[in-house]
Amino acid sequence: MVGSAPPGVLVRWDGDEPVAEALRVVVAVERCKGCGLCVAVCPPAVLALGPLNARGYPAAILVDNDRCTSCTACALVCPECAIDVYRPPRAARRAAA
Repeated sequence: MVGSAPPGVLVRWDGDEPVAEALRVVVAVERCKGCGLCVAVCPPAVLALGPLNARGYPAAILVDNDRCTSCTACALVCPECAIDVYRPPRAARRAAA
């Protein structure tokens, strides 16, 4: 992640040029308590528990943005409301299918 990127945008490097890529799931790491409910209900299994956050909990992380279907199951079960799910525009969803 690059500090100047807005929340929900992953910046990766393609050679010497930065490329912005919209994330489908954004976890508020500081609010996550590491319960793992989101990981358990994720149909495509694209979430995992990652490194400890500042509060000492293993925060959920998105491990495969391309396989995420934006189903919102993770956000619906999160007791801390720490997950936001974004869907790509319709044209992008059709092109990916």
